[in-house]
Amino acid sequence: MMRLFLNCLAASAGGGLTYIRNVLPHLASRPEVQVTVTVGSGLRQEFCGLPNIEIVELQVPLARRFWYEQSALPRLIQQCQAEVLISAGNFAVRNSPVPQILLSRNSIYTSPDFYRDLRSRHEYRAWFDTRLRSVAAKRSIHWADVTVAPSMAFAAELKRWTGIPVTTIHHGFDREAFTRNADPLPAAITEKLRSADGSFKLLLVSHYNYYRNFETLIRALPLLRAGVAGRCIKLLVTCQFVSGSSPKAYRPRAVAEIVNKLGVSDMMVELGTIPYHQLHQVYASADLYVTPAYAETFAHPLVEAMASGVPVVASDIAVHREICGDAAVYFPCFSADALATAVLQVAHSPETRRRMRAAGLERSAQFSWNTHVQQILELCARLIASGGANSRRTARPIRFPAQIGNLSESGEPGDRIQANER
Repeated sequence: MMRLFLNCLAASAGGGLTYIRNVLPHLASRPEVQVTVTVGSGLRQEFCGLPNIEIVELQVPLARRFWYEQSALPRLIQQCQAEVLISAGNFAVRNSPVPQILLSRNSIYTSPDFYRDLRSRHEYRAWFDTRLRSVAAKRSIHWADVTVAPSMAFAAELKRWTGIPVTTIHHGFDREAFTRNADPLPAAITEKLRSADGSFKLLLVSHYNYYRNFETLIRALPLLRAGVAGRCIKLLVTCQFVSGSSPKAYRPRAVAEIVNKLGVSDMMVELGTIPYHQLHQVYASADLYVTPAYAETFAHPLVEAMASGVPVVASDIAVHREICGDAAVYFPCFSADALATAVLQVAHSPETRRRMRAAGLERSAQFSWNTHVQQILELCARLIASGGANSRRTARPIRFPAQIGNLSESGEPGDRIQANER
């Protein structure tokens, strides 16, 4: 039996929670694997009852989490007799007693646009904190035996940043699991969705943060005011632009001010947080998915939208191109004019939407959580067999060949293959 330790203390929102919600059931279905998982306060109940999965809920303040991981986790890993540590929160354990896989999935540390954005907002403390965390994130790639990124574009970015090859294993998608829950949405959310009936509905699924670039999307709304074929346009967002509704230090005040200044509040439907297992109902109500994000590592909502038959209009960044391919229409991420043009191009053409739906369904089917987990387990087995250079405290991490089955490392052109290809 393979014994794994999965550190998910950092999974509190967004893609981190999406990851463990999908990966843990697949790990639980593998009788040859025993997994100990650390989660933050309040998450134990969601994941308890899975076979072969031991959930350890830890109440560690955010400010102390990194130091806790460095000081206390090594002892806990040894007590669990784990053979491989999988660090799922961008930061590795410096003195891991076993071989370690680092799952890196935070692009803000390497994004010049994010640092410029913070400065433009006069968020100097956030700028400094992000710079400080980026130092630890960069060192973590050196500490880990193998670093895994969820897209080739982000793996290449990490290699440019650190000089160390990074393995690509795409995240997955399971349409049957995603659409399984049939519970009705809360009444308040249902009422908000009904208020948009008869409109051409744009959708953006995200809590409020800066790198999703909400402001560019809001600035495009006056250009879309005329509507589509006699229908007004409504923008559905799964957040609210009020203080205290966003995670961490993201302040929605600026976007709320833009909404008021442009007079587009009547075009907005702020749904608030939607339970993950009910998100498919929101996608089903949308006519078009739109994202102007300027930094991403995988972008789960793009796959969810494509699998739901919703055409995608996305900012023209490498990760979006990699995930959507020809199934999306792209625009320069900071151009409200280009965003509006792209939306209207798709909205005015039923044939274009039909073609994009078909292409999106085909593209989304290429992502599989089962394949992702299988490739992670194959990587774990190779680390166990090799002994793990860092676990013996040598200075250099293990370097595998550029191709390991369906795994790939960012490296020379031609050495990389998509992790979801069979």
